Amino acid sequence: MTDSAGGGLRERKKRRMYETVSETAIRLFLERGFDAVSVAEVAAAAEISKPTLFRYFPAKEDLVLYRIADHEGEAARVVGEGPTPIAALRRHFLAGLEREDPVTGLNAHPQVLAFHALLYGTPSLVARAQAHLERSEAALAEALGGDLDARLAAGQIIAVQRILALENWRRIAGGEAVEVVKADAVVAAGRAFDGLEGGVARLLG
Repeated sequence: MTDSAGGGLRERKKRRMYETVSETAIRLFLERGFDAVSVAEVAAAAEISKPTLFRYFPAKEDLVLYRIADHEGEAARVVGEGPTPIAALRRHFLAGLEREDPVTGLNAHPQVLAFHALLYGTPSLVARAQAHLERSEAALAEALGGDLDARLAAGQIIAVQRILALENWRRIAGGEAVEVVKADAVVAAGRAFDGLEGGVARLLG
């Protein structure tokens, strides 16, 4: 086996470990509540030691947020697809609405609704998620140029995406049909990105 092959296998095994432990933890948290489950109980259920768990997940909240970790640099990756940063982000967000991507909040699957209820309903997770948003914002600002105007633009973009997704989730969690929410969500996203297009274009020149 070559070093590169060995490295690839190690990375796959490491990723599987992250996924297995995170999903085990989320299952327990959904069953009993975030604060009612200890890290030691998660480690036992995942059949690893507590020190091993902390090597993968430095904080208990990270066990939950791992599920959305892949989205952290998403906006930064998308803006280069053009023709303008906002046009690329608009297209990406609308495509997410069309396929009912959970990250847009537009998904009625019971497990998705339960995960979002856990995330938004647990104060320590809300606080930890803020750090996730700040890293997303920093990555996007860097992709937009890294100066103050880029940071101002990134802050607006990340806030708009967060608010749109949260509104969609709240309505669906409140019992509204996905089809009804989806139609309104597309219109709302259009208005929001129209507003961003003007403001961000001025900031970025």
